[in-house]
Amino acid sequence: MVEAVEVEKAKTAVLQFVEWLDGFGETSYDHQSFFASDLGRRAKAMYYTRPLLGKLAVAPMIFCEAFVPSARKLFWKPQRFPIADAHYAMGFAFLSQAIGEEQYYRRAVHFIEVLKETRSQGYEHYCWGYPFNWETKRGMLQEGLPFITTVPYVYEAFREVYLIDGKQEWREIMRSIAQHGFLDYHDFETSANASSCSYNPGPGGLGGVVNASAYRAFLLTRASVDFSDEDYRKVADRNLNFVLQSQNADGSWYYSVDGKGEFVDHFHTCFVLKALAKIEALTGNPECTKAIGRGVEYYVRNLFDERGLPKPFSRRPRTTVYRRELYDYAECINVAVLLEGRFPALDEVLLRAINLKEWQKSDGSFRSRQLLLGWDNTPMHRWAQAQLFRSLCFLLFKSTHRGHSASLRQD
Repeated sequence: MVEAVEVEKAKTAVLQFVEWLDGFGETSYDHQSFFASDLGRRAKAMYYTRPLLGKLAVAPMIFCEAFVPSARKLFWKPQRFPIADAHYAMGFAFLSQAIGEEQYYRRAVHFIEVLKETRSQGYEHYCWGYPFNWETKRGMLQEGLPFITTVPYVYEAFREVYLIDGKQEWREIMRSIAQHGFLDYHDFETSANASSCSYNPGPGGLGGVVNASAYRAFLLTRASVDFSDEDYRKVADRNLNFVLQSQNADGSWYYSVDGKGEFVDHFHTCFVLKALAKIEALTGNPECTKAIGRGVEYYVRNLFDERGLPKPFSRRPRTTVYRRELYDYAECINVAVLLEGRFPALDEVLLRAINLKEWQKSDGSFRSRQLLLGWDNTPMHRWAQAQLFRSLCFLLFKSTHRGHSASLRQD
């Protein structure tokens, strides 16, 4: 259990961050800024299709990422990120309840109002993606294309604000998001009782990504309870079974099961554990409980360094230019708070992860990465200022509501 003194430190860090956010604004660069332009995207595509020439093409971006991270401004522009706005909305909703100040509730409402205006265009239901063209191993994913890895966070954001003010408009948008998650993603059968879902809408969407199916399983399980809809639950259960059946013998999960993503990293592991923990809380599924136990055992043994701090990979996909990642700290805190009290080793991890003294700068923002030499001090809302803010606010909320019914809200 996190002691009161540690909770107070987290509160101080959050309030300093809010002051920084007020002055900095709601747009930022991103870790993908080096490759978001047409030139950067073509260089990355060449890296995937013609590796020798591609290494030369991406070398300037990789050099800047490793040694001159502030050079992002030479490659792309600051943008607003829906996934970050959703995390800020949730964070401020939690903060408003943790310390009882209405101004933070109003900030939460502001962010979901922004999300209403920035939804992906051309879709019947509410949905969101990235504000840039994203080059992947499997091709280019267009700006605004919805992703199942983003949409559930926005559902949670609207839900958290709805739980505070009961405004029917938010519930109607939640229903629309649930319908998008239910109808617009393709399922790929992987066994008699399991299916992987596509990363993005349509039969041509990317399949086999484990955390994508975990996200959809949670979204539709949550919506099945919120709207008493068994059709949601049936689809959710097949995606959940895919996640459970994809767990390796050692308790880990690869990023994907298509042979192209056989790496194990920190925050994607947390995404899967987080989804399973929320589903378990809603359904009591004993298979979730078993998978969480095995997953946590692998996680605490393999995804922390000799100092007991989060490390990016236990099985790398490529050479990396950084030592530690802010995103890993954010998701580590999320998982550990969700599962607090169940795994002593994970509780110890939480105490180390919330000690953010070397990560928080004097202006209140957080460093983005510890590089091989020095730090990447570029504040990036999606990577992962917003995620860490939300996780700390969730910690404050759970600490102040421990023992009360409100603490049962696992999202």
